[in-house]
Amino acid sequence: MSQQVDHASNTSSAVVPLRGRSVVTLDDIPMTQILDLLDRAAYIDTHRRQVAHTCDGRVLATLFYEPSTRTRLSFETAMLRLGGQVIGFAGAQLASVSKGESISDTLKTVSNYADIVAIRHPKEGAALVASQAATVPVINAGDGGHMHPTQTLTDLATIRARKGRLNHLTIGLCGDLTFGRTVHSLITTLCRLGHVDFVLISPDELRTPEYVLERIRSSADCTYRETGDLNGVIGDLDVLYMTRVQQERFFNEDDYLRLRDTYILDADKLRAARPDMAILHPLPRVNEIAVEVDDDPRAAYFQQVRNGMLVRMALESALLGDELPGYRKQKEVAA
Repeated sequence: MSQQVDHASNTSSAVVPLRGRSVVTLDDIPMTQILDLLDRAAYIDTHRRQVAHTCDGRVLATLFYEPSTRTRLSFETAMLRLGGQVIGFAGAQLASVSKGESISDTLKTVSNYADIVAIRHPKEGAALVASQAATVPVINAGDGGHMHPTQTLTDLATIRARKGRLNHLTIGLCGDLTFGRTVHSLITTLCRLGHVDFVLISPDELRTPEYVLERIRSSADCTYRETGDLNGVIGDLDVLYMTRVQQERFFNEDDYLRLRDTYILDADKLRAARPDMAILHPLPRVNEIAVEVDDDPRAAYFQQVRNGMLVRMALESALLGDELPGYRKQKEVAA
């Protein structure tokens, strides 16, 4: 049996600073830095009072061109808990885009008001355009069906908290794997860590895109299998990542209604699962996880919400170059 290595405990001390850069995707962020962000989030969780003034005087702008509750509030709460302030809008109808203003012009304008920006947009590539136009750091809060880097950080933090490692795992991803940007981001990042077996569970119409499958194939020590049968594989999983079928991504309502209820996780299905399997979901859910599952100790999706705020606190402060009081000293002692 091969020795299991937790990459999270083997980070290099030479962590590349993130100050001043934008985060459109995690692909160009060194893995040492990603793991350091997870460490920062864990530190914040146990040192709330010490970090409460880390970003005093800073302003975060949240530019959300499509609906969001958890992600927007998470970004905003993260800055408020660090001592900063928040401006922004929620919904394209509330922004100058309704008057025809381009994303570039909006970001050039907002850069004069804010120290950092979080943007969510329904079009793939919008976050990259925003980062190129802005003169302050920009964080991609989700662009179409493409990438969602802060949700990936949230997922990684939750998996590590539940399983104690981020590799040598069998991870099932279930539901909408075509439009699920959270799934695409998570798979891509886990492939960099290696030693993950992916079980891709979806109807034929919502299978994982080829570019994501190619990413798994290009990893020397990651594997995948595709199936439509959740019941047949649930007993093999260390982690089950459920997703909703996203109505907003469908042009045909009949197709959405036909696929919406393909997978519903309930207590009966969980009888076949491992007692320590972790159940994740990026939320919001519709009916793909029965409410009765919330009380199961394997349910980790509300823990994800908490972790999401913590990793965004870590990321916002890192991009601004605002040092968490006491964090560096603790890292040096641990090393």
